[in-house]
Amino acid sequence: MMPKYTIEYAMQFKRSPEVYHYRSDDPVACEEFLEELLERGYRITAIRHEGLDVSQPDFDKMIKIAAGMLAAKSICSSLGITKEEEHYRFGFAV
Repeated sequence: MMPKYTIEYAMQFKRSPEVYHYRSDDPVACEEFLEELLERGYRITAIRHEGLDVSQPDFDKMIKIAAGMLAAKSICSSLGITKEEEHYRFGFAV
């Protein structure tokens, strides 16, 4: 059975990039994985849903959510505040 979501990403080693795939049926797990990729600076080459590339607006939406999660985590860590306080003050965490 084909997973609902597939994220294709690459890591640069020497001259040629190594391409990897992450697969999950859970959209939240995919957003969390995208957050990790953004944090590490890996190249995200494709996001697929049920084998088809997601539309550009959906791709951008998933990246924006992951970037917000990363920003919230960084703010909480740097300021030593809770997710609730971060959301109230900065509006990232939910």
